[in-house]
Amino acid sequence: MREKNVVNVGLSNSVRLVHPMHTVLVSCAGKDGKPNIITLAWAMPTSISPPLVAVSIAPRRYSHSLIEETGEFVVNIPTIELLDATFYCGIVSGRSRDKFKEAGLTPMPARKVKPPIIAECVAHLECKLYGKFPTGDHTIFVGEVVEAYANKDCLSETGSYNLEKARMIFHLGGDLFATLEPKIYKPKT
Repeated sequence: MREKNVVNVGLSNSVRLVHPMHTVLVSCAGKDGKPNIITLAWAMPTSISPPLVAVSIAPRRYSHSLIEETGEFVVNIPTIELLDATFYCGIVSGRSRDKFKEAGLTPMPARKVKPPIIAECVAHLECKLYGKFPTGDHTIFVGEVVEAYANKDCLSETGSYNLEKARMIFHLGGDLFATLEPKIYKPKT
């Protein structure tokens, strides 16, 4: 890389250099049972055995306190058809609003945890809190996946997503999103 082709993005924007990031809808509920949804682009698997998934949430977010309170959450995978609802759930607080109702999403009972799944999403990972770690201005919640299932029509024969049917959302930054093209590439080696 030659210096004349380099631009400084600044430390506050440095996280954008690891985008696009897969966008998920995390559903959670407090001890009172009231469900909430938070939109996150900071989610990733961290272990296969046991199966662990991490989500990063700022402590000021309502969902942060709900996950701390109950120790459970569901990672739901939306598709581009849910972009407006996904964006809405990321900009409105559920402290005093019903995001399910206002975003037009359907809560359905999960199989093994109390927070509901989001019926319109194509996949669901039900999680019980495995650990949490403060990281600067966010907390990483690591959930042990206790149940995982997906819409059969969105999976290929190999068990991975069929990208023509499951057009997942990827966050580019701000209010910009994209999907993956349905072409699959394999390395030559």
